Amino acid sequence: MSAVIRHDWQLNEIEALFALPFNDLLFQAQQVHRQNFDANAVQVSTLLSIKTGACPEDCKYCPQSAHYRTDVDKERLMAVEKVLEEARAAKEQGASRFCMGAAWRNPKDRDMPYVIEMVKGVKELGLETCMTLGMLSPQQAQALKQAGLDYYNHNLDTSPEFYGEIISTRTYADRLSTLQNVRDAGMKVCAGGIVGMGESRRDRAGLLAQLANLPQHPESVPVNMLVKVQGTPFAELDDLDPFEFVRTIAVARILMPQSFVRLSAGRETMNDQLQALCFMAGANSIFYGERLLTTANPETNRDLALFERLGLKPLAHEDYSDDVHEAVISDAVAEQQQPVRYYEVS
Repeated sequence: MSAVIRHDWQLNEIEALFALPFNDLLFQAQQVHRQNFDANAVQVSTLLSIKTGACPEDCKYCPQSAHYRTDVDKERLMAVEKVLEEARAAKEQGASRFCMGAAWRNPKDRDMPYVIEMVKGVKELGLETCMTLGMLSPQQAQALKQAGLDYYNHNLDTSPEFYGEIISTRTYADRLSTLQNVRDAGMKVCAGGIVGMGESRRDRAGLLAQLANLPQHPESVPVNMLVKVQGTPFAELDDLDPFEFVRTIAVARILMPQSFVRLSAGRETMNDQLQALCFMAGANSIFYGERLLTTANPETNRDLALFERLGLKPLAHEDYSDDVHEAVISDAVAEQQQPVRYYEVS
């Protein structure tokens, strides 16, 4: 399987990859992965919600939307020093990238000075920086770049054809425009989507086609499994077949050979065996920590134990040496008070 960078994928080609026998698909994805990455290194990131709830958007999957009644508390923008405290703790636990998310349609001018100080402070700690703040104007993107922001996250969520079933307050073109503003400012792009929202396999192929056919592939591609939250319209949807999720990871790896493919939301419900299959399929990035914005995420110790069992290591940021990472992980594993937990295959 050649890891040629392409930007002209046809929908029928991508559907043909999804339709391959499972073992054949994973074999191809693993070949592509090994041509471009250390197969046993995983990028470790931490995500912090810096402003929670009361979002004016009506995304049907999101517990932070003001349109739905959920248990998410509405919180103001966090103080800069509090954000930096969280970033220091994340670095101490082995994170190489610190991501900050705000429940906004788009940042207001009055918020930008605080956001910029957060970026500068996290950069000074030697961490890669990432933010997701909603839509960005060209001027806002330039300001974040000048502050030192490395990545900006803005997901496409799903295919253009299924998008209208998810959200009505922002268009697909709005999302693509923000990605272009981020690129034009010189930042790296983090863009992916969510699966398990009732979409078809063709829609999953359509999402990946949109990402893979961008003029430049996103450097980071988060693949989220829907987290069903009571109070949202998607709370009662049927679960996606776990093997279909692994297929999505594998196809993303083949289409975007040099991008980090990240296991994001939904890992709390994934047993170790499913996550191991995802790593085999080409996933090489995770969020870790107890929370992922407003939903649960596997506990750090569980992630460290899984890394130990699979022989994986955290990928070092260029400003954060392998020796430091290995020492952090070794110390954390040694300090675990509970025995390794094993999970039955679901």
